[in-house]
Amino acid sequence: MATEKLGFTVEKNPPESKLIELGVNEWPRWGCAPSKFPWTFSTKETCYLLEGKVKVYVEGHGDEYVEIEAGDLVVFPKGMTVTWDVSVAVDKHYKLH
Repeated sequence: MATEKLGFTVEKNPPESKLIELGVNEWPRWGCAPSKFPWTFSTKETCYLLEGKVKVYVEGHGDEYVEIEAGDLVVFPKGMTVTWDVSVAVDKHYKLH
């Protein structure tokens, strides 16, 4: 079940059937080493983390963050500005809509 936190949704360990229905394995992949950087989503993005752990700080929410990790299906809305604090290298599938 997806939960909304700080304006974006996170679904922990969605069933394989949902990943197949969404076509996640056909989506492009992106990855990065541990680092900290700002990012603004110019379009809605759905991503599925294959590996990694990230604290996502949303602009306007101070020190509050949501931690996402391997096995999470995450949807970020268009226009959201965040800081990614990557503690474990990320490998993810993503889809821009």
